[in-house]
Amino acid sequence: MRTGITTMTLDYGQCPAWLFQRMTRLGRVIALAIISEFGSEEFLKRLADPVWFQSLGTLMAFDWNASGLTITTTAALKEALRGLEKDVDVFICGGKGKTSRKTPDQIKIWSWDLGFSQIDSDRLIYSSRAAAKVDSALIQDGFTLYHHSFIFNKKGQWAVVQQGMNTAIGRARRYHWLGSHVEDFIEEPHMGIATQTRLSRVLDLTNKASKDNKATTLELIKEERSLYRNLQVLAKPKSAQHFKILELPGIEFTNHPVEKEFLHPQLQKTINTVITTKPTSFEKLLMTPGVGGKTIRALSLVAEVIYGAKPSYEDPARYSFAYGGKDGTPYPVDRETYDKTLTVLENAVRKSNLFLKEKNVTLQTIETLHRKHTNLS
Repeated sequence: MRTGITTMTLDYGQCPAWLFQRMTRLGRVIALAIISEFGSEEFLKRLADPVWFQSLGTLMAFDWNASGLTITTTAALKEALRGLEKDVDVFICGGKGKTSRKTPDQIKIWSWDLGFSQIDSDRLIYSSRAAAKVDSALIQDGFTLYHHSFIFNKKGQWAVVQQGMNTAIGRARRYHWLGSHVEDFIEEPHMGIATQTRLSRVLDLTNKASKDNKATTLELIKEERSLYRNLQVLAKPKSAQHFKILELPGIEFTNHPVEKEFLHPQLQKTINTVITTKPTSFEKLLMTPGVGGKTIRALSLVAEVIYGAKPSYEDPARYSFAYGGKDGTPYPVDRETYDKTLTVLENAVRKSNLFLKEKNVTLQTIETLHRKHTNLS
């Protein structure tokens, strides 16, 4: 099963009320059918799979490649299971914009209602915040997060579906997490990544190749004087070339996007906070209040240019959107994954309590997807 990132075009406007009602009804019967047969853990795994999630959104009659699919599908599922959460063992928190910032409070409310210990409640809240911080600060791909959904069950198993937008290129990128597969929040937590467009240069500190850069960054924080001196050196491009260990083109020092940030008062304030708190791990550094993309970029660049600890600049996207292409670009159609996805959806619809007409229309949609698959193959 693939979990990770998928990229869509930005979509503006709102979902029509009649369509949202249909999506809610269809989402309810599919969710109930899957959960009743496979359990809530399997449903979380499905949501954490961008291929399956995209197929579900398409089946629920939303634009297949629009950013609104993410927001509307998660909102429809949240509404579909409202009042049934304890029975189906699925609790959906968060959402778009301001609602996403209510995620910790919603987790707390459900945790109290379910009798979770303070430790278990805090762990879920931490997982939610860590997922958001990693995708906004450690994977710097130019997409600003504006949607965050945290889904969990009574066992404390969880999944995250969140999305960022890049208005400059008119794209949205969706990030999927599955708690049971996260061994380390800061090192390749996504099990697989799918995207329509891979970017030429992305600072990815979750890549294993960035391990030395993160370790060097942590050491830098312990040396307060050296750190500030290095930041001042890099803020002056010409002098920086006399101190660098790496052989990088001069353009790296005259046009680097974060040079103007080095001596910014807010950055200095944040670095002072970090030095004072003395984080003992890179994850604790990341989770320090106030630490965001700018702080991470600045520290990472010092580690790279002054000490030669180069991070990964490869876009973490590994899989193309959906199931591949008929010409094998960027990879051949994955027939097994495609068939499994559609079969699960088909079985769920057949076992649902939809009216016969609605059921037939939905099954015809799945059959259409099957035919498209056959043509691609």
